[in-house]
Amino acid sequence: MTRQHLLLLHGALGAGDQFAPIVPLLRDRYDLHPLDFEGHGSTPLQPRPFAIEHFASNVYEYLTRHGIEGANIFGYSMGGYVACTLAMQHPHLVRSIATLGTKFYWDQEVARREVGYLDVDKIAARVPHFARALAERHTAAGWETVVNRTADLLWSLAERGGLRANDLAGLEHPVRVIVGDRDSTVSVAEAHDVYRALPHGELEVLPGTPHQLDKVSPERLVYSLTQFFG
Repeated sequence: MTRQHLLLLHGALGAGDQFAPIVPLLRDRYDLHPLDFEGHGSTPLQPRPFAIEHFASNVYEYLTRHGIEGANIFGYSMGGYVACTLAMQHPHLVRSIATLGTKFYWDQEVARREVGYLDVDKIAARVPHFARALAERHTAAGWETVVNRTADLLWSLAERGGLRANDLAGLEHPVRVIVGDRDSTVSVAEAHDVYRALPHGELEVLPGTPHQLDKVSPERLVYSLTQFFG
């Protein structure tokens, strides 16, 4: 029997290696595809700004190049936003989507708060271990470029307001919205509003779970994904 394809889409400042803890728990069930968006990890930078549409284009090109249609997608944080954008643009390529800690609604206040964490000089001075980890991860473009371009991306999301209820109402795919009850980036109330806006949405709240992917129980997350994707 043909196995289902499962794409893994990383969050801001991340790369496909973020999913290392869950890959061993999933690879016996699915054909896994951890992707790096352009400029992230070892994937070359393109001569254009970071944008959700460009990242969705990266996924589209990957799927068409490999002849994959009807793929399941798990998107962490920004990756979930990219997955939903792709599904709205190219519905036939996507079967179902699970998101974790994805912030769909953006405004100037939210962007100002999030961009405040994206100061290259402050990161290097105050959290040098994090700067080293970013440097080791982003070998193609350099971590400073990734951080600065991500900040610009968040401002552009604020200008457009992100994905709102009327946008999500057009997403006909099954979507499971997963959020941690201790997520400081996405509240349970916001995740609930997103779930209610989706025609075929589900909501799952993970107990004792913050936003950071490395703080999420791999076993608990994999249970949710396999139960949803089948």
